[in-house]
Amino acid sequence: ALFFPLQAGSDGESIGNCPFSQRLFMILWLKGVIFNVTTVDLKRKPADLQNLAPGTNPPFMTFDGEVKTDVNKIEEFLEEKLVPPRYPKLAPKHPESNSAGNDVFAKFSAFIKNPRKDANENLEKSLLKALRKLDSYLNSPLPDEIDAYSTEEIPVSSRKFLDGDELTLADCNLLPKLHIIK
Repeated sequence: ALFFPLQAGSDGESIGNCPFSQRLFMILWLKGVIFNVTTVDLKRKPADLQNLAPGTNPPFMTFDGEVKTDVNKIEEFLEEKLVPPRYPKLAPKHPESNSAGNDVFAKFSAFIKNPRKDANENLEKSLLKALRKLDSYLNSPLPDEIDAYSTEEIPVSSRKFLDGDELTLADCNLLPKLHIIK
């Protein structure tokens, strides 16, 4: 059985605004896994959860009695264990999709948490540059959108997501972070 505790929202009950929890939630949902979600109010963390993963905050996961706390390792584990034909493969076809936009959230965090007013302009420029780079990636056609035998040049990609028209692990990583930035 899969046990998946998530950070609770400010009300202590609803699903919170943690991009790591949302990332794993999206992966499980896209794979069609039936799982139990338990929201955890970090102000009143139950003792059994503290004993299960001491010193760790959600998200984490238990599977067959084994506790996994690193979000990247959980993602790898899910992609390794939940495989076709029963579960869809979510890894992107194009490796560069994994790193598209990977610096946007760090730049946003630096900008929003900056205590020094004199650094604001440079931090804002850095964030905007990262967003433009992501926009450029999304607008550039992927190799499978280009017909090698055509003389027509595709000016703009028509894909819906980072790696094509289907959500992948790359989107599960980036979309919750973009939602927070919004």
